[in-house]
Amino acid sequence: MLHYAVVFFVIALIAALLGFTGIAAGAAEIARILFFLFIVIFLVSVVLGFMRGW
Repeated sequence: MLHYAVVFFVIALIAALLGFTGIAAGAAEIARILFFLFIVIFLVSVVLGFMRGW
């Protein structure tokens, strides 16, 4: 049980470092771009699937 507490503490420290240093803003922008990119890819694949009689 103590092992899990230490593991989660280390994960929390890493998350705090990334969150408080401004790296998270850049990662959020990349995630937003990837989200819209995958939405477009999904829509194209759905349209192509319906055109093929899926």
